[in-house]
Amino acid sequence: MHLDESPAADLWRRTLSQIPTLFGRLVYLASLRDPNTGLYQHFGFAQRFSDREADKTMRRSHVNVFADWLNLSLEEQRGDLSRYLGSLEGEKERIVANWTRFPPFAGFIPSQAREGERNLFLDDMRIMLELLRKDYSSASSGPDA
Repeated sequence: MHLDESPAADLWRRTLSQIPTLFGRLVYLASLRDPNTGLYQHFGFAQRFSDREADKTMRRSHVNVFADWLNLSLEEQRGDLSRYLGSLEGEKERIVANWTRFPPFAGFIPSQAREGERNLFLDDMRIMLELLRKDYSSASSGPDA
């Protein structure tokens, strides 16, 4: 199979390249993982390739996107997460407060991640949320508020 016809290339071309933030890609791939079985499911992708290939490709892509996120500097993570949050409906300050109290992002970690990677991701997210909380609260209480 030619590289451009590989399942991973197809996933990138049709789906992941359309998601503007790395964090958004991480969230998307995590959403394809069945919480009960741990298998990744994507109907359209499985129809084009197979259930097994869909699981394998989504799993590998999730691990790769997770590694890419961890390799960003804290400043790059902050900017990427801020852009992701900017794409969500709702008040950003409320979203950050909710994510701090009830962290959904623990579910964005691939099951294959090592303990050190998991801890780094969770620590980075706590730092990002604290920085963004300060950003959003100072923006809402600024001179134009």
